[in-house]
Amino acid sequence: MTATELKPRPRLPEWLRIKLPTSDSFALTRGLLDELKLHTVCESAKCPNHWECWSKGTATFMIAGDRCTRACGFCAVSTAKPLALETDEPARVAEATRRMRLKHVVITAVARDDLPDGGAEHFRQTIESVRKANPGIVIEVLTPDFLDRDDSIAAVLRAEPDIFNHNLETVRRLTPSVRSRATYDRSLSVLGKVKAKCGAGIYTKSGLMLGLGENDAEVFTAMEDLRRVDCNILTLGQYLQPSLKHLPVVEYVSPERFAECKIVAERMGFTHVASGPMVRSSYHADEFPLPGVA
Repeated sequence: MTATELKPRPRLPEWLRIKLPTSDSFALTRGLLDELKLHTVCESAKCPNHWECWSKGTATFMIAGDRCTRACGFCAVSTAKPLALETDEPARVAEATRRMRLKHVVITAVARDDLPDGGAEHFRQTIESVRKANPGIVIEVLTPDFLDRDDSIAAVLRAEPDIFNHNLETVRRLTPSVRSRATYDRSLSVLGKVKAKCGAGIYTKSGLMLGLGENDAEVFTAMEDLRRVDCNILTLGQYLQPSLKHLPVVEYVSPERFAECKIVAERMGFTHVASGPMVRSSYHADEFPLPGVA
């Protein structure tokens, strides 16, 4: 272990300290996920908001296992040889959304570079199973980049998700040190292809983590790059170091700076912007006011 890994994390500012809820809904959600043997990004990625979300009866389902083929410097999901896909997982996710009476579901996945399609067909099957069990539900997918393969992107789009989310994660300069195998331009290409294929028939979404050492000019450039591929929805949140083995936090960005970034992003033309220290890609996703999505 290096000296950098041993360096203690800086003390959290007051605005990042949260109170754990005591609602019975948390235990009910935990029990349902255990019963159906489902993974959530809430747990696997150590999301700081999962206590709140589970207490409200919501969760972001992570399909295709909990072992990722990539080792991004910011992510707490385990990097290991993945297990075989579970053919009944789409049905189990659909059953969970039915029991939870969800009106908006977020479905994400680990990167499965071991599969020829990157897991795209599994996404398609899950989306279709959820919609069959829950007619009228808004389905948001948060996908890996599928190595920018046209056929994989098309497979997910055939299931007609309402929102296609793929995170840029950070600014161009920091991408090589933050993201494993992913590239800045490849992510922009994925989002651009989705819009080129579906146009106004789908909302595209992306997110950035702040506090990794980027400057405001780089953040604004990343926003402009996303708008150039007609990205509709933007999330901006504070990067939090999952463990001492992950990239350190360079800066805790103030709520005031997040508010300023929101104003700039809205002026650029994003349909909706969620910007704040505790914002995560799927946090309060069901509250986004999307015109044309029931």
